[in-house]
Amino acid sequence: MAERGAQKGFLGWVERTGNRLPDPVFIFFYLILGLVAVSVLAAATGLSVPHPTQVNDLGAPVMIDAASLLSAGNIQRLWVEMPATFTHFHPLGYVLVVMLGAGIAERSGLFGAAMRAAVRNAPKFLLTPMVALVAMIGNLAADAAYVVLIPLAGVLYAAAGRHPIAGIAAAFAGVSGGFSANLLPGQLDALLFGITEAAAEAIVPSWDANIAGNWYFIFAMTFVFLPVIWFVTDRIIEPRLGGYVPEGPAGEMVKDGDKPLTADQKKGLIRALIASLLVCALWVLFTVGPGTPLIDETARPEARLSPFYRSLVAGFFILFMAAGWAYGKAAGTVKTHRDIVRMMSEAMGDLAYYLVLAFAAAHFVAMFAWSNLGLIFAVNGADFIQGSGLPMPLTLALIVLLTGLVNLFVGSASAKWALLAPVLIPMLMLLGVSPETTTAAYRVGDSATNIITPLMVYFPLILTFCQRWQKDYGLGSLTATMIPYSLFLMVSGLVLVMIWVTLGLPLGPGAELHYELPAQ
Repeated sequence: MAERGAQKGFLGWVERTGNRLPDPVFIFFYLILGLVAVSVLAAATGLSVPHPTQVNDLGAPVMIDAASLLSAGNIQRLWVEMPATFTHFHPLGYVLVVMLGAGIAERSGLFGAAMRAAVRNAPKFLLTPMVALVAMIGNLAADAAYVVLIPLAGVLYAAAGRHPIAGIAAAFAGVSGGFSANLLPGQLDALLFGITEAAAEAIVPSWDANIAGNWYFIFAMTFVFLPVIWFVTDRIIEPRLGGYVPEGPAGEMVKDGDKPLTADQKKGLIRALIASLLVCALWVLFTVGPGTPLIDETARPEARLSPFYRSLVAGFFILFMAAGWAYGKAAGTVKTHRDIVRMMSEAMGDLAYYLVLAFAAAHFVAMFAWSNLGLIFAVNGADFIQGSGLPMPLTLALIVLLTGLVNLFVGSASAKWALLAPVLIPMLMLLGVSPETTTAAYRVGDSATNIITPLMVYFPLILTFCQRWQKDYGLGSLTATMIPYSLFLMVSGLVLVMIWVTLGLPLGPGAELHYELPAQ
């Protein structure tokens, strides 16, 4: 990697400040210590607010009192319930289940082959939109999209006589700048809606997450971001880079990376498609077939599909596992059932750091709820927003901008949402905004600034990919390349949120824009 000097200006300040931050795990531990101190002070001063929905026998609102986390009851709760606090953390189960299946699809080679097949034979003038689209869909493959598609895009652009760094930039913008955009819900939806559910239960304990709750919105994001990435790549970035003639090792990369899929890989993709269609057909049968196990006939009409939505976590596990296994058997990467077990085990190994982070985040979220500070802040925040007279589209736009700013310093999507959700979700529920709407606004801000912060974990890797083609390409060069994408994605995402809210469109099946608190 080429040497780079100390960065100056705003980006240098961001890098230096971020590098001084501790690991996100310890950020949560420090926040817990701060939370304990605030809870003690709030309890000592008698901080309280009336509950927005609960009343006592006399019809008066129930008061929410700040609780000290150093009270005997909360200390006992911390030590006695520690295993349950960790294992009952909502995102944990969702992520572990989906990743069991996704680990097979990734390690069998299905994700990599599918991405190669999707972009390799694209016409030259359609290369950018194809790369961007596959990059956004590639988020279903999590880390595989970064390590497979982004370097492959550079090779494909060079083979087409275009600048390879433009291809890398387009793919990076799609995978990371379009982090939440997709045609289908996936691992990220399971992760974020688990945290959303925990936050919403502070107001409505019976609220259940629906991981398809942003499906329509992220589908629309895909086709809003696609022309944005296409325009920025072809009209702004590539003209600045100029022409490129591969020589030496770079020329060999073009020859090796442009190899077509083998016959076994093509057969594997066909079998994976058949397996995917069979799983989808099975879920349709469970939903509309005899007995309708995924429909609750006894529920209100708007809630009858709740079992179907809640089954989608298991559905994606089965889908990824079946498709990955079918591909692997045809491509030769899966020879026996032991290979499947090994791939699932390795996928769990990749989650080791996430488990440590989840332990810290689970206790922060739980203790925030025990202190009642989240509810108190939410009620006061809701009153402030209501009194300010800000229209809801503008309020959500401010949440997008806040998230984008925080993202410059805290790269983990789950860590940021675990910090913000306990206040934002209840606060906006009190104003009649559904948890799905708040989650969607968060996702826009979380995506747009991923590609311009050196603190993003894959930023050094992307820089390395660029330096394979241009040795003197530095951190400042990559940041300058990605800033136009970030600005255009942020603006287009903000516009999408404001139009969506203004029109009152549903965010997903069974996920409305507004939320009415249940009567007590």
